[in-house]
Amino acid sequence: MAASKRAKKGGLSLNRRKLITKYDPRSPISEQYRTIRTNILYSSIDEEIRSILVTSSGPGEGKSTTAANLAIVFAQQGKTVLLVDADLRKPTVHYTFNLNNTTGLTSVLTNQLGLMEAVQENDEKNLYVLPSGPIPPNPSELLGSRAMEHFLERALEEFDIVLFDTPPVLAVTDAQVLANLCHGSILVVSSGTTDKEAVVKTKEKLSVTSGKILGVVLNNKKADKKGDYYYYGTN
Repeated sequence: MAASKRAKKGGLSLNRRKLITKYDPRSPISEQYRTIRTNILYSSIDEEIRSILVTSSGPGEGKSTTAANLAIVFAQQGKTVLLVDADLRKPTVHYTFNLNNTTGLTSVLTNQLGLMEAVQENDEKNLYVLPSGPIPPNPSELLGSRAMEHFLERALEEFDIVLFDTPPVLAVTDAQVLANLCHGSILVVSSGTTDKEAVVKTKEKLSVTSGKILGVVLNNKKADKKGDYYYYGTN
């Protein structure tokens, strides 16, 4: 029992570190997430950016943490936000927000539940989360289906911003498939870890989709003397 309590406490502590914009909104890192939010809003003059895909070249580069914190800062701005776990191979969003994953995106795409029946609320005002749901045998086909197009249309009727957490681009085609449906994509790069060639290949793959590459988030960069943690720029 004691070990279980320690594990639960450790998980909660980890989530507090991941969701820094929620638990420490005045930190320099939270401020950088708000800067990214502003840059996204101003990244397109002619088209409002409302559906955003967050991805990376490979695993462990911080895309899920970035997606979760961006969802929070958009919600804190007063926008209604839906964060969708579209990583149908290794979903993590339900862990981050301590939610149940017995139903979710796959339940909606297979018509087992309606969108608003499947979304889950949390204690962050304006933020709604849709976990992945049961892992399907054919993630790419499901994400590229007409059902997914209808899902996004419906989601944009209900929410101001729809954010997708997806698998890494170089691992599988899922992110590319979904990028064709979204207004824009954000590429997360881990400082000192992500291979430069991998970043170039990832950019090439995202460039051939119909969605716009909104920019790059440099993650895990050590603070310099000025206190800069993250950098965001357009491609």
